[in-house]
Amino acid sequence: MILAIDTSTAACTAALFDDAGACIGQADEVIGRGHAERLVPMVAELLDGRTASHILVGVGPGSFTGIRVGIAAAHGLAIGWGAELSGMSSLALIAAGVAASGPVAVAVRGGHGELFVQQFDAGLGAPSALLNLPPAAAAAAVSADLVVGTGAADLVEARGHGEARDAWPSAADTLNLPEELRSLQPRPLYARAPDARAREAA
Repeated sequence: MILAIDTSTAACTAALFDDAGACIGQADEVIGRGHAERLVPMVAELLDGRTASHILVGVGPGSFTGIRVGIAAAHGLAIGWGAELSGMSSLALIAAGVAASGPVAVAVRGGHGELFVQQFDAGLGAPSALLNLPPAAAAAAVSADLVVGTGAADLVEARGHGEARDAWPSAADTLNLPEELRSLQPRPLYARAPDARAREAA
């Protein structure tokens, strides 16, 4: 079985797939904060005593804390089960949940009023560069009429045209991702430097 989890946004999401790739269980909750407290019970409820041979975890970009919680949990489970562990693009996971016949841009709110933004062709092909920009600059960086994600309204407002849809990642869409977007290294993809800085030695 395959277990997929993502905690890169205010949503906490997990899904379980059988060996044929069919989703046999999912849980999606928008919780804001508290991923560390909710994720493990959510996964335990979903597994109901079962284990997985492969774990896929969202690596971001998104919430620094959320990303670390998900990846730490995935590493712990992988060690305990002897399971294979891979990372997946959290922005692509949002795009995967949208029925679109053409290009789609994903915009997720980051820190300091900026947006994480990336554009995908239909079928999630040809992803653009992953950027972290203020809304006006992000608006100039994508051409897709449809923009989805927590920062979609900000980008469309800055651009002055297009369709914005609020959207969250759902782990149930994991296997809709192209292989290259779900075979990443299982480490955080921050897309910008953390706010915290190491204190320099005196």
